[in-house]
Amino acid sequence: MSKAAQRAGYRCAECGWRTTKWVGRCGECQAWGTVDEEGVRAGVHVATPGAVTAPAVPIGQVKAEIAHARGTGVSELDRVLGGGLVPGAVVLLAGEPGIGKSTLLLEAAARIAAQETVLYVTGEESAAQVRMRADRIGAVQDRLYLAAETDLSALVTHVEKVQPGVLIVDSVQTIGSAQGTGVPGGVTQVREVAGNLVRLAKDRGMSTVLVGHVTKDGSIAGPRVLEHLVDVVLQFEGDRHSRLRMVRAVKNRFGPTDEVGCFDLHERGIEGLTDPSGLFLSRRGDPVPGTCVTVTVEGTRPLPAEVQALVARTEAQQPRRTSSGLDPFRVTMVLAVLERRLNARLSGCDVFTATVGGIRLADPSVDLALMLAVASAAGDKALPSGLVVLGEVGLAGELRPVRDVRRRLAEASRLGFTRALVPAGSLDVDTAPRGAQRSLVPVESRTTSLAPGFDVTEAENVWDALTHVT
Repeated sequence: MSKAAQRAGYRCAECGWRTTKWVGRCGECQAWGTVDEEGVRAGVHVATPGAVTAPAVPIGQVKAEIAHARGTGVSELDRVLGGGLVPGAVVLLAGEPGIGKSTLLLEAAARIAAQETVLYVTGEESAAQVRMRADRIGAVQDRLYLAAETDLSALVTHVEKVQPGVLIVDSVQTIGSAQGTGVPGGVTQVREVAGNLVRLAKDRGMSTVLVGHVTKDGSIAGPRVLEHLVDVVLQFEGDRHSRLRMVRAVKNRFGPTDEVGCFDLHERGIEGLTDPSGLFLSRRGDPVPGTCVTVTVEGTRPLPAEVQALVARTEAQQPRRTSSGLDPFRVTMVLAVLERRLNARLSGCDVFTATVGGIRLADPSVDLALMLAVASAAGDKALPSGLVVLGEVGLAGELRPVRDVRRRLAEASRLGFTRALVPAGSLDVDTAPRGAQRSLVPVESRTTSLAPGFDVTEAENVWDALTHVT
């Protein structure tokens, strides 16, 4: 090997980028503090045969019953997990400080403890503090064991003695290992601790839940390998000034990744909301300019949500574009289409857009509702009452159908809405056979009665849509 290849190198723990000298920031993924010394490359060695843990068998002979999920007793959490906790699975729950992660897990631990032994290891609080919370929410169970530890070896000792079916570690950033370098919470330590806990869970068939911290921008703290090691990654969201909390599945090897669980956080604990429809709508009598209702789909659950917009003249050279609960890039695109295709004058106006109830809407079906809300605010004219709007907006001003239109409209009808505006061909797409190609021939705008007292209007483009609501 050449001298350059034999020199010690440095490698990024996040993306694997290599360099011959140490740098504080990775040149590939731009992460700080993730570049560590890789050591001297002595050459490539061929691995010799070793002992196996179990012989290879035909896939049809593998017992799938051991991977069945067991419910936690919290229905909304089971919905996101895909039915519950799978034996041997490792779940990472991340969220902002004070959002309610510990309260949710303590509530779930108490319900699981009615069926099997649970070990709750806390590294951020004392055992007495956790006991006080358990008394407040009624989570004291005989088979729920509690330990306050920050050392990995001590944690393993507790597991050996208690023999739990479920292990909860709050949080993984507070646990340190003597085999790892650096301080607890660092890249090397988190990788070492998480790797040991994953192996422990797999060897014992023990369901494990790890609590993780988040960074300033809301992403999960620690090396990216932490998310790769675990089986399920859950994101705990919500406004700290509101009681509503939501859990989303970012990664799930045992279930869907588009489900969302809704919870109500109060002084007596946290409670699942089995029917959250209506939580994301304003309660008012008469229509108000700048508001429009749409229906998004989270997994299998349709959720009506309200989009609000405020347009105000400004003397500033750079008008502000502020959004809350909406994708800023899609907001910018919708405003550009509105100004270009409908000749709206927004260049001299501040535009503020937001959702109601703290829900985050990333579904493209929100585009048309956002556009009509901004147009309503700019013209200071309210949209008709009882109207719900669905549709994705293209750059040419065309309206594109979205999925599950009938299910969305059925939920809107259940909540008392009487009219709907959707892209042309939306109802035909829902009833078309799987694999059938939809006709590209333009469909004339039409009004259809989907159910008694509920009319659906179809429009081809944004101009037709604006014409039908004005």
